[in-house]
Amino acid sequence: MERSRIAEVSGDSATAQAVSEPRWLSEDEQAVWIALASMALRLPGALDAQLQRDAGLSHFEYAVMSALSESPERTLRMSKLAVMAEAMLPRLSQVVAKLEKRGWVRRAQDPSDGRYTLATLTDDGWNKVVASAPGHVETVRSLVFDPLTKAQLKQLREISRRIMTAIDPDDRCLR
Repeated sequence: MERSRIAEVSGDSATAQAVSEPRWLSEDEQAVWIALASMALRLPGALDAQLQRDAGLSHFEYAVMSALSESPERTLRMSKLAVMAEAMLPRLSQVVAKLEKRGWVRRAQDPSDGRYTLATLTDDGWNKVVASAPGHVETVRSLVFDPLTKAQLKQLREISRRIMTAIDPDDRCLR
């Protein structure tokens, strides 16, 4: 129910006059929103399930290890890794500690600036990423790429960029 109508029903005419009318979604917009929100909620779960089943990793653990695997010397400052993994430092620290216990990541003080901590993917961690990647890529391909035409993929890229720009106009990854 619209807010101005709610205020009228509750007898608060001052509130009814002060509240502006929201821009309600049309039926088509609501259908698009429901589809997008459902996909945004369910896709990470599907990716996580595959990685848990086939590699014993969460999707987040895989993303952290993958980011390290693609970095020079397989090393990043924890603060930069947090940005790349879209995680707060406390969560990242917990996950990296778990990966350290498995022997896949090593942490050390940054020798060039002791205020920072470096995370490095170990050789065993590299081997784990290499072994996990084919199943993950196949799942991404089957869930995201295979159902779409080339034109739809281009549209999806542009749509995703526009939404991400609306969320964070300063995000350098979108350029």
